[in-house]
Amino acid sequence: MGMDVMPPLEPDGISRVRVGTSGYSYPEWVDAGFYPAGTRSGRMLPLYAQQFSAAELNYTWYQMPKAVAIDRMRRQVPPHFRFAVKLTRTMTHEVDRDQWRGQVARYRDGVAPLALAGQLAAVLLQLPASFERTRPRRHYLAALLEELAELPLAVEFRHVSWATDRVFAELENRRVALVAVDAPALPYLFPPLDVVTSPDLFYVRFHGRNLAGWRSGNMQQQFDYAYGAAELHEWAETRIAAMASRSRRGLVFFNNHVRAQAPANARQLMAMLAKQGLPEDASWSDMSSTST
Repeated sequence: MGMDVMPPLEPDGISRVRVGTSGYSYPEWVDAGFYPAGTRSGRMLPLYAQQFSAAELNYTWYQMPKAVAIDRMRRQVPPHFRFAVKLTRTMTHEVDRDQWRGQVARYRDGVAPLALAGQLAAVLLQLPASFERTRPRRHYLAALLEELAELPLAVEFRHVSWATDRVFAELENRRVALVAVDAPALPYLFPPLDVVTSPDLFYVRFHGRNLAGWRSGNMQQQFDYAYGAAELHEWAETRIAAMASRSRRGLVFFNNHVRAQAPANARQLMAMLAKQGLPEDASWSDMSSTST
């Protein structure tokens, strides 16, 4: 299967950025007013796509994507809509060294409808905080990236040990995007950086800064956070602006889903980026299937 190759910069030389949320199917978003009263989960994606041009799929971390379901999903959104799809946990968190290559093959088959339709913006490899930089893990990650080659890839490290120039250089050699993260200032977590390792794509994830929530281990508390305007301005005017100057396309997703804080913050950031001349990218052209 050929990789979706990013098109060149627009004639005006401005990087295009898509902003959205990590997941979209949350019943509490109905209560919070993001979706109309009575909206069922099966109707959420088309409504979401009326406000955002990209979504990060969380469910594929829990279960292997199936081509039939993925194809059904993509038909619910406009052709210009794009998906970032999390790699399943059997390849990042619960790895069986004798089975993981077969898992990769199944995953590639599952996301194939998006790749073939030009709607696969990225495959997200979210690695756990326990995934420290050791020699066996470096070798595993290199092998995993090889197996996923020709797909647009982005890697999110949670452990600070990966924040080194050698890691960044290796990702750059492979044209794999390093995910920039905003999270609580815990000493073991990967720091917020504006390092760009792929000329094709930069990728940002906002997890919220609920320090007590992260320490609690409770997911609902962990992602219960509303970004203030000053916090978003800091990212928009410094890090995102710098990253956009070094990459053709950008993806930005908010993971603070509790009480629909994610879509509210996403819309705030979109407005800020538009004011500084970084338009929402609603027109990524159909991408070539030529491998690179």
